[in-house]
Amino acid sequence: MKKEAAINHYGSQTKLAEVLSISSSAVSYWGGIIPEKQAMRLALITKGELAYRPELYRPTETLAAV
Repeated sequence: MKKEAAINHYGSQTKLAEVLSISSSAVSYWGGIIPEKQAMRLALITKGELAYRPELYRPTETLAAV
């Protein structure tokens, strides 16, 4: 889930943080993608309006050292 989409849904970073019962500063530390646990919580809270996308959290393949 993209951070920008969640903030837009709630109208502000502060309101997003309140819904998740975390500090606004914690939200500010996120990159462009919300941490998986919080994305899953928001999907439940919003009844799918904000969609959890598991493919965003799959590890990328790494090349084995040769």
